[in-house]
Amino acid sequence: MIKRTNWMGPSFIALTVGLAACGGGDAPEATAPSAGEPTAVAETGAAPAPAEAVINPENWPKVETPALNPVVERRVDELLSKLTLEQKVGQVIQADSSDITPEEVKKYRLGSVLSGGNSAPGPLPYADTATWLAAADAYWEASVDGEGVEVAIPIMWGIDAVHGHANLRGATVFPHNIGLGAANNPDLIEEIAAVTARELTVSGHDWTFAPTLAVPQDDRWGRTYEGFSEDPSIVASYGDRIVIGLQGRFGSDEFMGDGHVISSAKHFLGDGGTKDGIDQGDAIISEEELRDIHNAGYVTSVQAGVQTVMASFSAWQGQRMHGQKELLTDVLKGRMDFKGFVIGDWNGHALIPGCTSEDCPQSLNAGLDMYMAPDSWRYLYESTLRHVQEGTIPMERLDDAVRRILRVKVQSGIMDKPRPSERPNAGDESVLASAEHREVARRAVRESLVLMKNENQTLPLDASKTILVVGDGADSISKVSGGWTLSWQGGGYPNSEFPNGQSILDAMEEAVEAAGGELIFSADGSYDGEADAVVAIYGEDPYAEFQGDRQDVDFEPNGFDTGLLQTYRDRGLPVVSVFLSGRPLWTNPEMNDSSAFVAAWLPGSEGGGVSDMIFRSDDSFEFTGRLSYSWPALATQTTVNVGGDETPLFPVGYGLSYGDSAEPVILSEESGLTDAATAAKGEFFVRGEFRQPWQLYRDGTPVDAVPFSDDVVAARTVDGEAQEDSLAFRFSGAGDVAIGSGYGHDFSRESNGALELVFRARILSGPEDVTVGMGCHQDDCTAFGTMTLDEEWSEYRMALSCFAGDGVDMTSFNRALIIRGAEGQEVAVGNVRLTSDDDGQADCPAGLGD
Repeated sequence: MIKRTNWMGPSFIALTVGLAACGGGDAPEATAPSAGEPTAVAETGAAPAPAEAVINPENWPKVETPALNPVVERRVDELLSKLTLEQKVGQVIQADSSDITPEEVKKYRLGSVLSGGNSAPGPLPYADTATWLAAADAYWEASVDGEGVEVAIPIMWGIDAVHGHANLRGATVFPHNIGLGAANNPDLIEEIAAVTARELTVSGHDWTFAPTLAVPQDDRWGRTYEGFSEDPSIVASYGDRIVIGLQGRFGSDEFMGDGHVISSAKHFLGDGGTKDGIDQGDAIISEEELRDIHNAGYVTSVQAGVQTVMASFSAWQGQRMHGQKELLTDVLKGRMDFKGFVIGDWNGHALIPGCTSEDCPQSLNAGLDMYMAPDSWRYLYESTLRHVQEGTIPMERLDDAVRRILRVKVQSGIMDKPRPSERPNAGDESVLASAEHREVARRAVRESLVLMKNENQTLPLDASKTILVVGDGADSISKVSGGWTLSWQGGGYPNSEFPNGQSILDAMEEAVEAAGGELIFSADGSYDGEADAVVAIYGEDPYAEFQGDRQDVDFEPNGFDTGLLQTYRDRGLPVVSVFLSGRPLWTNPEMNDSSAFVAAWLPGSEGGGVSDMIFRSDDSFEFTGRLSYSWPALATQTTVNVGGDETPLFPVGYGLSYGDSAEPVILSEESGLTDAATAAKGEFFVRGEFRQPWQLYRDGTPVDAVPFSDDVVAARTVDGEAQEDSLAFRFSGAGDVAIGSGYGHDFSRESNGALELVFRARILSGPEDVTVGMGCHQDDCTAFGTMTLDEEWSEYRMALSCFAGDGVDMTSFNRALIIRGAEGQEVAVGNVRLTSDDDGQADCPAGLGD
């Protein structure tokens, strides 16, 4: 008998939660609310708060923003009076461009369209200028078509340009925010925002979902690199300057003028304070901590006139932010005098108890003004219209939301702009990564680098010497740029897809050749010839959001064997490590094996900024970057922060300059992790990613990429708990797929220790009985049983001991989960991992051992 737990909570309903705009992938088919059966909901929204989860607005910062412009308000009044109820409902809904046509924009009169991280027009998750502009024109023209209405309202088109307009081929890709926090330079931040805005206008976009004003307190969070610092003072110093760079200075002639776009401060509130750093999780913290740490950047961004604020996926004390009336309405719009509108996150309203992605009056009643409903918008439109007609959503609340949206559209000039392709900068690719823009990006890279170690003043290196460059980050702009680059998760793109960028390797080669030296490159480090110094460029692979969540902060080398660093040192070579990461990580072994160690974060498309500092190509250059996050002394120090009780290896503000000298110190290589915590055996396929060395196998052969298909099996990604976090296998005949490894692993200890393989699954079509197995390549060490899958996502458990008892050799285990399908079956699987037996009774598939 297989135990299972049905996943019926809101996280199942919101199948495509990703990020603000992290779309792409196969969304689940929407289900219409039953006709004549409105969902029973509380009129005010979220479930009652725990006694301790009380917001006291009078204790929050009081912000005074400029008075409403009477000219703007008169125009808004006039527009509002001409809108039908159906048009008003359309204004409060935003759809993703992958799931809506221009004709539907016209029919439903939607207020906005976004393009998620994987939702560019065309076959790729990113596009060129002409493709973006053609789509922008089509949506705009549909929205302003006046057929059948007294007045037509143009759409706002939004996108995540979080470190440059990185879904536009050829745009400037800046360092991610974690590096910009290390620069601690508000003037630079404003320049970067202004460059990003200009490049957004080239493709016809009106609106970027930036800045991210999270103050990450747990570095396990997969979005840590989107936060400037764990220190709220740094975040506050940037909140206004980014808004000014993007929008222009509010109240001045430059506001929303040529080259400017609408800004969105996100994610309100507490996304950086969730328990265990879990993305979309719960911030179980006091009101004071929520206010004093996590609200810091919103105070300054609201003062600067930010036009939109995005609600967070996360919760505070169990209350989902999309339904938190006291914060969205009483604090943000009341106490802080925010006069723009609140936009939701990717189906974030569905996380509220009692809501689905297609039906959620609670969120609008709580203060959300525009739903981000990428794939759920059709049924959400119908249910919202019905709730207004029935009075569940008061007309006053709907009118307030629409008024706020229209105010932003009037103030930003969208009401009067021509089609996107006729606006200033539109289609002008000379703007993209212009010499001026690249200079700003290269300077940003230089200022973001933090010199952590410089034994015997190893840096700067002499470019006239022979330099050996190693590591998988040296010649990959994609790797060094991280997530949210060309696609949502980033990674895997050749340098040719960054036509205006330069890899670190190319920049170093340019410098060495100019100085008369010699550069030797070996990505895997397999070079034993002569050299004067080694530069190793390595670190984390790209990720975004929940797929980057971790259990600890131990650096796990991937793509380059850092054990080679000691080999180079043993040969008497100075070793410079350029470490790429989206968060501080425990790297004591790598630091010990390096003569110099540079925290380079995720520097983006201007590799010349790294080369500049390695060789000090200008005498005026200096390492000015200083840590904006505490660096851990142990791999278990996941919440070491300013003002906390733990002592970091290096505190916020640490960083060396070229001339600094210090006695060499050998760091402890005790990570603090137990054997159980460090075992790589615990996860196989989690959050949409295979854990090395595990990967997908088809009939004994590794599958390089999904989607995949042959004569028997077709594999694709689907949404389970979150976007594209699961795999679906459709069988046109009898066949096997497996999560496997190319070599055997000793799982005898695990099979004797009452561990179970746990995974989520559902049957999408065909017979419900599915054959499952585990073992190894050979038939004589593989066992199979049968389980019955539900049509809903459920959790299933299989004890390793069941398979060990049926002849599987657990000392050479390399097939963690085998799915043997039958003709006509389609099975979806996700979150495959090991966990302890929860009741002490081994769960065995039916028929195992027969």
